[in-house]
Amino acid sequence: MRDNDVTHHSGTSGRLTTPRPGDERLEALRKQFEREAVERAALYGRTIRVAPYTLTCPGAERCADLEPIATHVRTQGWLPTRSTFGDIGPPLPIARRSGFGAACKYAAQGFAEGIIAIGRPAITIDNDAYRDVLDFLNERALFLTYLPSQVS
Repeated sequence: MRDNDVTHHSGTSGRLTTPRPGDERLEALRKQFEREAVERAALYGRTIRVAPYTLTCPGAERCADLEPIATHVRTQGWLPTRSTFGDIGPPLPIARRSGFGAACKYAAQGFAEGIIAIGRPAITIDNDAYRDVLDFLNERALFLTYLPSQVS
């Protein structure tokens, strides 16, 4: 996975980005993978569990991201996992983030059906790296989701 772009941090989880070519296509693909994973879980009568992931400083900032994530998860009728995952500092390329890697491994081991973050910039704004993440998760019957107002 690649991630050569710089994001700008503005508060608890906001990253300043502008839409780039391919963003809409990738968002549609992400939603498709999410829909398929949720339908698959429903078919087997499983409750959806999602692992929260943040790209924030520890402490109050991380809590400020985890609270709306937990609220959204519950309104969906899903369950947040007991374990949460995160990375701190300037955003490294997604393939080099130990917290995101741990979230993926945790979910792939069957502890969650998906990973939830505040918005896409917490994952990566590089379209090639993002496609790699989506494919990686989908190949393991997992999905990536965001808070509704933060999908791009």
